[in-house]
Amino acid sequence: MINNLKAVKRETKTAGELKGLRIKGLIPAILYGGKSPNLKLSIEEKSFNNIYNSDTFLSTIIDLEIEGKKEKVIPRDVSYHVVSEKPAHIDFMRIIQGSKVILEIPVIFKNNNDSPGLKKGGVLNIVRRKVQLECKAENIPENIIVDLSGLDIGASVKISSVKLPENAKPTITDRDFVVATIAPPTIVKEPEKPTEEAAAEGADGEAATSGETAEAASGKEGEAEKKDDKGKEQSGDKKPAPDKKTPDKKEKK
Repeated sequence: MINNLKAVKRETKTAGELKGLRIKGLIPAILYGGKSPNLKLSIEEKSFNNIYNSDTFLSTIIDLEIEGKKEKVIPRDVSYHVVSEKPAHIDFMRIIQGSKVILEIPVIFKNNNDSPGLKKGGVLNIVRRKVQLECKAENIPENIIVDLSGLDIGASVKISSVKLPENAKPTITDRDFVVATIAPPTIVKEPEKPTEEAAAEGADGEAATSGETAEAASGKEGEAEKKDDKGKEQSGDKKPAPDKKTPDKKEKK
């Protein structure tokens, strides 16, 4: 998709002059590339925002109209105001027939409902939301399509299995990198809550156990007391028998 945008030449140089443009609702820009000279431009902020608010902005071909003449360009860089975070400056590059450009192209996933893994509750783990491609300037793709049909849990989508646009190739060539995977479900099942009857039975069981424990403890204490008394009896704590005195014999007179 090609977007249309109007621009006017500017002669501003100083920071104060650039600030004045922004106050008027204009964004300073520059156009470079090819054999033509660089041009200092200003873009109306309103019209720019219509194409700027998209994931594919930095890979979008724009018909830039300057004083009635159109040039095919592509945005290469946007700088922002430190406070307002609005676009403060834009770099545009001319598209030269036959030249090659390197761009980050967004990845779009389709046919999610035809993936057995996702139907089972699997999760689409996106490793790369954009892939850097080298392609011809006149044949820049808007996006890369990944078909999820037939993919089960544990499957991985590598760049070699993705159909890329004609005359486009990834800049990473030393490995077959992963674009996305179908991961197992991550939901942890909570334990079931006990019913009121089960809770009541559990409480009765605890009470019974407590009673039995107390009774057992009481019995042990009684046995200990008996043993203690018996031990005292056997330990020789007997009272000494009274001395038997021999009656004195009466003296014979």
